[in-house]
Amino acid sequence: MVIGYDAKRAYKNNSGLGNYSRMVIGGVAKEVDCVLFTPSLKGRHEHYFDGMPKVATRVPQGLWSLAPSLWRTLAVGRNAEREHVQLYHGLSHELPYFLPKGMKCVVTMHDLIVRRYPDFFKPVDRLIHRWKQRHACRVADVVVAISEQTKRDLVEMMHVPEEKIKVVYQSCDPIFWCRGVVESWSRGEGSGYSLPSRYIICVGTVEERKNQATAVRALAQLPEEVALVIVGRPRGSYPQEVRRVAKELGMEQRVVFLEDAKFADFPMLYHNAVASVYMSVFEGFGIPVLESMCCDTPVVTSNVSSMPEAGGDAALYADPMDADAVAAHLRRLLEDPAFRQGQIEKGRTQRLRFAPEKVSQDMLALYRSLLDD
Repeated sequence: MVIGYDAKRAYKNNSGLGNYSRMVIGGVAKEVDCVLFTPSLKGRHEHYFDGMPKVATRVPQGLWSLAPSLWRTLAVGRNAEREHVQLYHGLSHELPYFLPKGMKCVVTMHDLIVRRYPDFFKPVDRLIHRWKQRHACRVADVVVAISEQTKRDLVEMMHVPEEKIKVVYQSCDPIFWCRGVVESWSRGEGSGYSLPSRYIICVGTVEERKNQATAVRALAQLPEEVALVIVGRPRGSYPQEVRRVAKELGMEQRVVFLEDAKFADFPMLYHNAVASVYMSVFEGFGIPVLESMCCDTPVVTSNVSSMPEAGGDAALYADPMDADAVAAHLRRLLEDPAFRQGQIEKGRTQRLRFAPEKVSQDMLALYRSLLDD
């Protein structure tokens, strides 16, 4: 079996779609040959696949190197045919044009946020995303949804036939599953961060949809010795809104922004937190919920979209705009050690549903079923 992948995100993106791409490819490449098609090897993870003998990478050559984005859209099909690819998987909402007739193809749809919340996107980006999604869902043999929520959205908002959709949950980066480094997480060795002694962590791009302002409002109701550490890159004007809320509530000294935290340090940052809070208004899956559970950090999250799927009975839920309810959950985790430990134990069970090995085997089973048809 030879699987071709759109690997642009795997090399370039540090979170979200990049983590998903690396997780899928890395797991599948333990068993079958994989050919990665990427417009460039340059990026945050240019050496990630080094040492994986079943992985080969292809980049545009000749005149196509002058137009790598067009190569990714128009020429990858012919390249895939030359590489004897049997199945091509677009890992992030899109598939190239002109894939060879008879070559099976799969696309992963993470969410339909561009359709649900169009105002979060620039008009031209909105148009491009919708166009790519429509093409990919039309030509794919199977559309992989990363949650039941995404599957419902595909049926309701894009009218994709339900029988064409397969839910294959995602995992989080392998770094969160390395149990042998828990001691170093606890000590925070060499972290280089000046962290408060007792803090709640909130991980995610600082943007309106992630809704960090609710976490700040909840913090105002908690003991003064507790801080909030917001880990994520700023996007647009929303970070200024979060800072305004913190100032208005007198929380400026208790809210710490880590905009450039190293991804390798995320497990330590989670593990040393008293709790994690993730009050996004909508997610295709909600990776920080799983990351929290993998780091033995109790999590409070939104009761909407896919978060209850990710958290199961291991998370505590509230309306994403209800700071009082969020504060009540956090207060209980802060004040009741036995309850907090119980949530940690539930998280250890819940996270097994999304273990990388399980996700890889589910994806391989899907590929084999397609190729056996």
